[in-house]
Amino acid sequence: MTNKSVVLNQALLFGTYSVILYFLLYHFNDLILDFSKQGGWYFIIPIVIAFTFSVIHGAFTGYFWDLLGIKAKTVRKN
Repeated sequence: MTNKSVVLNQALLFGTYSVILYFLLYHFNDLILDFSKQGGWYFIIPIVIAFTFSVIHGAFTGYFWDLLGIKAKTVRKN
């Protein structure tokens, strides 16, 4: 398996995870809001959801840009 096919598979995998997460958030939004309003430690639910989205969608975005061949500019320090 070549490096490009590995990156493509990872991009598809994390892209699929992102779509599933967005669907679940849309489908269970009322339940999530009800839990969040209960007070106490339930405030952590939206924080965990946001962190999960950040990690999964960030991984997808990184693999996507790698597929396109776009890399961050590196700065050499003297």
